[in-house]
Amino acid sequence: MEYVTRDGNELIFRNNGETIVITPWGRDSLRVRAALMAEIRDDRFALLPAETDDSEIEINVSSERGTVRNGKITAVVETDGWKKNGRLSFYDEKGGLLLRETDGGNALALTPREYQPLTGGDFALNVTFEGRDGERLYGMGQYQEEQVDWKGCTLELKHRNSQASVPFVISSKGYGFLWHNPALGYVSFGRNRTTWHVDATRQMDYWITAGDRPADISRNYADATGHVPMMPEYGLGFWQCKLRYWNQEQLLEVAREYKRRGLPIDVIVIDFFHWPHMGDYRFDPEFFPDPAAMVRELKDMGIELMVSVWPQVALTSENYEEMKQQGLLMRADYGEQVGMRFVEDSMFWDATNPRARAYVWDKCKKNYYDYGIRIFWLDEAEPELGTYDFRHYRFQAGNGQLVGNIYPQMYSRAFYEGMKDAGQEDPVNLVRCAWAGSQRYGALVWSGDIMSDWTYFRRQLSAGLSMGAAGIPWWTTDIGGFHAGDPKKPEFRELLVRWFQWGCYCPVMRLHGDRSPSVPVYRKDGTRVLNSGSENEVWSFGEEAYPILEKYIKRREELRPYVRELMREAHENGTPLLRGMYYEFPEDPACDLLKDQYMFGSRLLVAPVMEPGVRERSVYLPEGKWKNVDTGEGLTGGCRVTVPAPLTCIPVFEKL
Repeated sequence: MEYVTRDGNELIFRNNGETIVITPWGRDSLRVRAALMAEIRDDRFALLPAETDDSEIEINVSSERGTVRNGKITAVVETDGWKKNGRLSFYDEKGGLLLRETDGGNALALTPREYQPLTGGDFALNVTFEGRDGERLYGMGQYQEEQVDWKGCTLELKHRNSQASVPFVISSKGYGFLWHNPALGYVSFGRNRTTWHVDATRQMDYWITAGDRPADISRNYADATGHVPMMPEYGLGFWQCKLRYWNQEQLLEVAREYKRRGLPIDVIVIDFFHWPHMGDYRFDPEFFPDPAAMVRELKDMGIELMVSVWPQVALTSENYEEMKQQGLLMRADYGEQVGMRFVEDSMFWDATNPRARAYVWDKCKKNYYDYGIRIFWLDEAEPELGTYDFRHYRFQAGNGQLVGNIYPQMYSRAFYEGMKDAGQEDPVNLVRCAWAGSQRYGALVWSGDIMSDWTYFRRQLSAGLSMGAAGIPWWTTDIGGFHAGDPKKPEFRELLVRWFQWGCYCPVMRLHGDRSPSVPVYRKDGTRVLNSGSENEVWSFGEEAYPILEKYIKRREELRPYVRELMREAHENGTPLLRGMYYEFPEDPACDLLKDQYMFGSRLLVAPVMEPGVRERSVYLPEGKWKNVDTGEGLTGGCRVTVPAPLTCIPVFEKL
C-alpha cells in the first residue's frame, strides 16, 4: 500500500479517510493542510499566492515515508504506530529539528490531529506538537498581559476590545508558524506540548517557515501574507485626538492653537457619534455644518483629518432597512437581531460580504472621502458583540465560530480597496483589531480602550512587541490610556508624561483618551447627546508637563527621517518598528525575556519609565558601543547600567 504519493510539487499522505497535503509556499516555507473524509480546500484567509523557486524544491517518496524540501526547510511525513497515522516533522537546512507532531504513545493510541465531529458536518480540531526545552515563542498579536515569551501560556484565539488574536509565532528555534484558520479556539504552549484547538473547522491548515534570524522569518511571513504599504508622510508625525471633538468650530480651534504655538501636528481626529445615527455614515449637520470647508482649512494648515467609522448600523439608521433587506448585515441565528446595545440597538454589517463592503465604502466615499478626508478610524473592529458570543451570529462566510476572527481583516479590506480604487496610493487606516494579513490592507492597529493606569501602561509595551513579531508593523496606543484619566490630578499628569515620552518612539505617536470629568453635550433644542471628555491637548496637563510634551513632540519631528526609514523597512521586508531585544540580538540570552525595554528599529534602544515616582532605572545594553541621546554620554555594552531618568526624559541609547 502506498500511504505517501507525489502530485507535482505536493506531497500527499492518505490513510483511513484522512488526507494530508504539504505544499511549498514561498521562500523556505511550507503550507500543510489535512482533512477527514473531504477534499483539501484552498481557502485564502491570509495566505497569498505562493511564489516559489522550483530549483529549491526536492521531493522523495517511499510507500510509508515522504520528504519535501523547500530551501531551508524540510518536512517529513511517515506512518506512526500500529494505526499507521501520518506524523509530521520539520527540519532546518542542517538537519536540526524545528517542530514535530506528538507521537501515538504506543498503547495510548493518541493522534496528533484529533477531529471531533459536530452536528452539521464540521469538526472541532486539536493539533498537537512536541514541546521543546529552552524554546521561546514570540508574537501571537495583542493580549493584555506583561509577556513577550508565550511559552507556558494559554491564549484565546478570539478578538475582544483591546485583544487582537494574530496566530503567528516566531520560535527561538528558528521557525515561524502561522495557524491559518480564523475559527475561534485557543492555543496552549505547554512545556510538554503545544496544542492548537478550534471549536469548528473544515480542515487543518497551517504555514511554517525557517529562518536564521527573526528578521528572516518576518520577511518570509510578509511575502506569504502581504507587506504593509509605505506609510504616508502624515503618518510620521504627531496625531491629536480626544473623546470627542463634538463640533466643527471646536475642532478647528484646537488645530489653530497648535499652529499658534508652533507645535508640529500632522493629523487631528473626529471621534464617534459625529453622525445622526450609527450606520448613517455622514456628519450630523447641526454640529458639522460645512465639512468641506473644515477639511480645506485643515489642509491649508498642513493637517489631515481622520474620521471615526463604526460597523454598527442602528435600527434607527437611514440605511438599516435597505441593508437588512439586501442581506448586508450579520444575522443572529436565533432571537433578537441585535449585536450590541450602546446608545441605540444595532447590528454589525457583514464585512465578509463583498456587496456589504462596497455598500459601506460607497456611503463613506460620498460623505467623507469626497470632502478630502484620507484617513479613517475603523473602530469596534473585533467586532465588539454585546456578549462576544460569536457562535450566535452568522456571516456570509459562515458561522461566527467558524470564521469570526477574520472580521477585522475584512473590515480593513473594505476601506483599503475603496481608497485604492479612488486613486489613493498608500492608504493607512486606524483600526482596533487585526488578524493575519490585516497589514496588507493598511491597518494601523491601536491597543483599544485601555485604562489610564501604570499596570495597563506596562502591558502596552508587551502588546506592541508581540504585535510586531506577529507581522503587524503599524501599531500604537492611546497615549495616557483611554479610561479614567483626570488632567488636573498630579498622579495622572505624571503617567501622561511618561506615556507621551514613550509614544515618541512608537510607530505612530497619537494622543487620545476619554478624560475626566465628562462634559455634557446638547442639541439646540435641548436634547442631550453623547458626552464629551475633558480637554486632552498638550497644554491641558499643567505648567510642569507642557515643556516636556513640547520637547517630545518636536523630537518626533526630528526623528521623521529615521521613522521614514523604519517604515520603508517594514514595507519592503516586513520588519516591525518595535522590536523585542531578542529580535535584534538573538545570540544574546540576556535579551530573551526583556519586556521593559526594546529596540526602535536597529539603532535606538528605548527604556520607558513605567512606574510612578521613578527617577532612575536599570537598562541592559548588549555588546557594543552606545550613546545616551539626551546626555551624549558614551557607554560600553555587555552589561546592565543604571542611568538617571528625571521626569524630563526617558533613557534612550543610540547604537554606534
